[in-house]
Amino acid sequence: MNETARAITWEAPEHHHVEKSSDWFWVVGIIAISAATAAFFFGNFLFAVLILVAAVSLSLVSLRKPRIIAYSVTTRGIRIGEDIYTYPTLTSFHIDTINYPTPHLLVKSKKMYMPLLLMPIPEEYIDEIQDILEVRLPEEELEEPLAHILLEAIGF
Repeated sequence: MNETARAITWEAPEHHHVEKSSDWFWVVGIIAISAATAAFFFGNFLFAVLILVAAVSLSLVSLRKPRIIAYSVTTRGIRIGEDIYTYPTLTSFHIDTINYPTPHLLVKSKKMYMPLLLMPIPEEYIDEIQDILEVRLPEEELEEPLAHILLEAIGF
């Protein structure tokens, strides 16, 4: 197939941001102090410090607004920000229009540490993206990992 280079490009926030109330920070603090106290009483001082540092880090990261990321699907691969994923490094894709407020493109990667790429896509580009991807990758029913679902449930 000798197709000319095509590209669909759009921008979207890197993740769905949820504003945290002061109650959310109180809950994180109470859980962290309780867990650190328990670790201290069991004689695991280093773990107690690690819990407190993690809670502070978690709180600081949760305040950060998401960056706007440039996404594109081309005849050569998929670009997310500055990272390019060529089709030989990908195994399958799925366009999910049901489980999210906006459509999302899920792409399974061969990389061990990043097995699933998740991108919000504008509704007007669904058909064009489908046309480009279905020639290059098989479509497979993909789901968001449980860890992502749990993080979204607690406000991340």
